[in-house]
Amino acid sequence: MKFLGNVVATVVGLFLFIMIFVFGIIFIGVIFGGESEKVTVEDNSVIELNLQNVSSDFTGKFSDPLVSMFQGENRVGFTDVLTAIAAAQEDDNIKGISILNNSSNLGMAQLKELRDELARFKKSGKFIVSYSEVLSQKEYYLSSVADTIYLNPLGEMDFKGLSSEVMFFKDLQEKTGVKLEVIRHGKYKSAVEPFISNEISDANREQISALLNSVWTGMVGDIATSRKVSVAQLNNIADGLLARTPEMAKTEKLIDKVSYEDQYHAGIKSALKVAKDKEYKKITIVDYTLNNNTKPKNTSAESRIAVIYAQGEIRSGEGDVSYIGEKSMNRALKEARDNKDIKAVVLRIDSPGGSALTSELIWREIELTKKVKPVVVSMGNVAASGGYYIACNANKIFAENTTITGSIGVFGMLPNFSTLSEKMGIHTEQVTTHTNSADYSPFVPLSDTYRKVTQESIERIYTTFVNRVVAGRKMTFEQVDAIGQGRVWTGAEALKIGLVDEIGGLDKALAEAAKLAKIKEYRTVNFPEFDKKFEDIFAGLPFATSKAALIEEEIGAENYKIWQRLKEASSRTGIQTALPFELSIK
Repeated sequence: MKFLGNVVATVVGLFLFIMIFVFGIIFIGVIFGGESEKVTVEDNSVIELNLQNVSSDFTGKFSDPLVSMFQGENRVGFTDVLTAIAAAQEDDNIKGISILNNSSNLGMAQLKELRDELARFKKSGKFIVSYSEVLSQKEYYLSSVADTIYLNPLGEMDFKGLSSEVMFFKDLQEKTGVKLEVIRHGKYKSAVEPFISNEISDANREQISALLNSVWTGMVGDIATSRKVSVAQLNNIADGLLARTPEMAKTEKLIDKVSYEDQYHAGIKSALKVAKDKEYKKITIVDYTLNNNTKPKNTSAESRIAVIYAQGEIRSGEGDVSYIGEKSMNRALKEARDNKDIKAVVLRIDSPGGSALTSELIWREIELTKKVKPVVVSMGNVAASGGYYIACNANKIFAENTTITGSIGVFGMLPNFSTLSEKMGIHTEQVTTHTNSADYSPFVPLSDTYRKVTQESIERIYTTFVNRVVAGRKMTFEQVDAIGQGRVWTGAEALKIGLVDEIGGLDKALAEAAKLAKIKEYRTVNFPEFDKKFEDIFAGLPFATSKAALIEEEIGAENYKIWQRLKEASSRTGIQTALPFELSIK
């Protein structure tokens, strides 16, 4: 026995030594890695635009400097990229932008903002060219702003219109005995529909169809302007798949040249007047953005505008780069409210919603801030349900045409395993002192009384939600209820029905905030700062996520998505103001 104990102690000791050694190497790398040589922008350079590693608007600020150090300095947010491209217009060293095999995870509203910034770059007299081996519809939408579009001779182009699909789990629940009890308000609140039906409802089909058509209209409108091809012809091309090969795409004037990458680079050399046997100077968009971030920004301006980022699902707690919590958000709002140098607040929202209670807590802090200084909302890809809840009382709301917003509705889902447990021979009984003293149990069928009480709570929160919109948007209850019911709208549609004020990106929101604050010169300061400790980051290391990776490897990517949806649905607590469905536009 003593021998076995010594063996176990030795194994544990070796494991701890290895872990300490690995963390030590990582820590040293983080410290000295931050001292890498700064990239300089040389004369006659071209920016290479590939945003594969850029997705979030905001990459975060942290109270613990060790966390910031460990996260790495080479992380840039999407809004940083927009600022850098704007700066490149005035940078004499930058002659053009090369969109080279770009593949990004940006949403449609982000792509619209980026495309608009690139269009402004072109107006400065500098060139934009694009080369791709495969062009998805999303990437073509971005590339269509270029002066010249190249496609590889054996490449592919996707231009066929938009689609979306919804998975349904009703039969799966009946087969497994795992049921999600659904309580909702809003005929369009179809986040719960996959768990109560096997097919899409007419109401849900109506809203998805309207949303897809609205997004498509915005896309082809921009493409038509850039490529000088009519919208009618673009729709004809999509219907007939008339751009499915490089030659067909060129015939339809969607691209300019069918060429190899070396020919593409030769064209750039010619534009820059660089000899054929020489390499032209280039800098990646990430490096250029980092370089731009280190430059002093309007240091003479005393006034500031706080840009507070609300991105991810709304939950309770501190919050992080990937989800919204009331603690960090409300700290940021209070600091912006109390700081005399900060004259206005721009709330940048990219959120499908989530916890109704957390949304209300943030709404209240915005209400307090609005009494002291202007609050303007800039909607990103999504500002729906709870994301709209925290936007509705702003002084002014901006959205892109392709922003997904609205979804004024409420639902609750309660996982119930009573059928499964009965099948397995597990029987549950409750002993109580009063009729309703037992909490909800997933191992006992949902009672009519509990359903009634929960439905009352859903109705109360829905009424509160609608009244928040009524007050913020200066509409009647009937008007909001008519466009509510959980229905999702695009930014273009939301403008027509009064849910947003203007179409535009973060730049327009900042300009409006400055106007409301009556200032001309200002600097921006980013919030929130997350209270995250160094030890918290170990949760994201590879060994901590190996379980999920193993599950995905065993069951496949598509089945893993289904597993994730079920897991997310069963883990939600409290009443939700969340986007009514997981929308994946293809």
